Amino acid sequence: MKVTQEKLPASQIGLEIEVPADKTQKAYDNAVNKLARTVNLPGFRKGKVPKQILIQRLGSGRIKATVLEELIDESLKAAIEQEKIEALGNYQLTSSFEELIANYTPGSTFTFKASVDVPASVTLGTYKGLSFKAEQTDYDPAQLEEFIEKKRTEAATLVPVEDRGAQMGDVAIADYEGRYVNDAGEEEGDIIPGTQAEDFSIEMEEGRFVPGFIEGFIGMKPEETKKFVVTFPEEYGNEEMAGKAVSFTATLKELKERELPELDDEFASEITDEEFETLDAWKASLEEQFKENAEITTKNSVRQQMLTLLSENNEVDLPEVSVNEEITAVLTQQMMEFSRMGIDVNRIFTKDMIPQLRENARPEAEQRLGNSLILTEIAKVEKIEADEEKFNTRLEEAKAEFEQEYDEERLKEAITEELVMEATLDWLQEQSDIEFVPAGTLEPEAEDEEESTSEEE
Repeated sequence: MKVTQEKLPASQIGLEIEVPADKTQKAYDNAVNKLARTVNLPGFRKGKVPKQILIQRLGSGRIKATVLEELIDESLKAAIEQEKIEALGNYQLTSSFEELIANYTPGSTFTFKASVDVPASVTLGTYKGLSFKAEQTDYDPAQLEEFIEKKRTEAATLVPVEDRGAQMGDVAIADYEGRYVNDAGEEEGDIIPGTQAEDFSIEMEEGRFVPGFIEGFIGMKPEETKKFVVTFPEEYGNEEMAGKAVSFTATLKELKERELPELDDEFASEITDEEFETLDAWKASLEEQFKENAEITTKNSVRQQMLTLLSENNEVDLPEVSVNEEITAVLTQQMMEFSRMGIDVNRIFTKDMIPQLRENARPEAEQRLGNSLILTEIAKVEKIEADEEKFNTRLEEAKAEFEQEYDEERLKEAITEELVMEATLDWLQEQSDIEFVPAGTLEPEAEDEEESTSEEE
């Protein structure tokens, strides 16, 4: 059987298959004999229908279609085996089936075209000696102090206040209602929907509400009623209120202040799930966590920039069947994350929404799959392997987490792949020329470049 191959995009191979004349005749004869044995025609016993009558009654087109369905399937499988092609999933017929029926003649050569998905191909370009910028996140002791103060605030006791006015940090219980203000500075119209509340608890902290709202309560004492005007931002979510001035009438019903617990050994032992005998021990543990988080954030920045360059400098041809599998993996991961957050996934992943969700997940799936394949190919070329000690440690940790039965071989494969990816990324970082810049400085630069480009255009 003559087979001509053609490399196609999306990791496909096009096949032009020429079926010899003897096989086309044999396929036709077999199909007609099979139909003669199985088809029921009025006036004839089953299996006793003359071939000529069968052809007349069923029509040559229907018989040819039956022949070709089986002939194409068998010929394609034989061609894949003959050419030693590692095919993924089912084939796609690229010839028009109607034209094939019209062109098919038993006892003559028959040619058709099809395509098959094959494993992704990676063409490595530049991956050593990459030069790029990455953000350096340093440990900031002020973050530790802010965290501790936040914990104190969360553990604070609310104590009623009567001898002073409200101030930042307090909790106010108030009634309020809002009306629009006209150009003359006077209230007009009914209460605006969404601007009325009773016994509402207000955390008096900046950024909690629309700018100016919290400030309106400053200085108020319990049982006091006050009016103040707040101008809503132009970019406010409610378009009807965006940029509008609203007069609020507020009555402060209760005022409470936070009584913070003493920052001592007792507080440290009570505030955490872990056992810390002293405040210093807790602070030391927190400092270690904050430093580790800073290192991880820096490493993530390096890897993000590195993976971006790798995807730009190395070519990956992804088969659609693999992309679809990765899309499913992305959506499954999202479902698990939503479930952990207590979100009802059945309300998000509905039958009608699945096609759109899959399309939205495609870019991430293609990026993840492409990155993984590039790193796998680099590891193969550079002979990078998983560290045995790390593998054994990770395996034991994983086993301890499983409560149900699991496939140990698949688990080992997954851990090996993960460790090889990590080792490859570490190796690539060692080969790269990295300029570290302060955290938060890369994105603004990219935005400035986009703005300047659009201005030039």
